[in-house]
Amino acid sequence: MSVVNLLASRLGRKDEEPNIELAQRLASEENVAGIQEIIENLSSKDKKIRHDCIKVAYELGEIRPELISPYALRFIELLGSRDNRLVWGAMTALSTIAETASGAIMEHVDQIVSAMNTGSVITVDKAVLALSKLAAVSEAKNKVIFPFLLRHLEGCRSKEVPQHSESVLLAVTAPNIEEYLKVLRAREQQLTDAQLKRVKKIYRTLEN
Repeated sequence: MSVVNLLASRLGRKDEEPNIELAQRLASEENVAGIQEIIENLSSKDKKIRHDCIKVAYELGEIRPELISPYALRFIELLGSRDNRLVWGAMTALSTIAETASGAIMEHVDQIVSAMNTGSVITVDKAVLALSKLAAVSEAKNKVIFPFLLRHLEGCRSKEVPQHSESVLLAVTAPNIEEYLKVLRAREQQLTDAQLKRVKKIYRTLEN
């Protein structure tokens, strides 16, 4: 049976539970053919199927990133889609496989940054997470990506500072910790009490 028939829209469902269950099933069975079918249907003419499939894809990435890592370049391609659901879904998928597919993704960092500059809030959130995970993979990748992440923290909206700082924390190392702290301290006065509380938690994490 085609796994497409198990998608939420095919079952007449408006919630995401069938898609989550399908991802869990594909992961537990290591169903390579089924996963391939999900990826192929990201190009379906039916928008509901496309949207279901990208949900299945990134849910799979959360559980078993290695199962969707071979499709990293497909997710990169989707960053240029006119369908916003596919764009932020693809960025979410990339954030789950940043470590397992770091080589392939690193070659297309510019496309991630480009999508981040024009994307929705979720696209930006997931791009920061993906880039931070990528920067954490190696010193060489960190040197390329971390300066960009710092510039982003310097200029992003105040309400984004806590979440994005938490993501970037993944890529903080001994050589760049002071630059990172300098940027956060410079933004402190622009933050609400709740936002500042989250940033101060980062300080405590680094002290330990």
